[in-house]
Amino acid sequence: MPEFRRGRRIGIDVGDVRIGVAVCDPDGMLATPVETVAAGPDAIGRLAELVHEYDAIECVVGMPIGLSGLEGPAALKVRAFCAELLEAIAPVSIRLFDERMSTMTAESLLRERGRSGSSRRKVIDQAAATVILQTALDSERTRGSAPGETLVRTHG
Repeated sequence: MPEFRRGRRIGIDVGDVRIGVAVCDPDGMLATPVETVAAGPDAIGRLAELVHEYDAIECVVGMPIGLSGLEGPAALKVRAFCAELLEAIAPVSIRLFDERMSTMTAESLLRERGRSGSSRRKVIDQAAATVILQTALDSERTRGSAPGETLVRTHG
């Protein structure tokens, strides 16, 4: 079986208002929520700080692919966001990972844990980032290779 890559990864769920952030342990076994970052001009800087703080080997960003399997306007926004983030975190790479159903999965997990509507809203983005990252980690262990599309900085 191929060897699993060691190192922390940061999971990111990009939203128009909030960005959920999760991190995994150095062995890539368990994703845990970190924080919710306000979307806006300071978001890239804060995410870059987190990548540095956790000494991440990559960021796993949820890619909003439609149920049809096609990329729509939301996916274009995420690609634009990732282009900016890639500049701030280089040489760390970004892996786009299909996030279909991650928010719904996160919602049901929080509901099962007894979170009320208002307390769920405060952490739903972190929970979605955790689901995205955990699913990517599990998939990588199962497949023996990293799933999704890897983005790397190609210049300067």
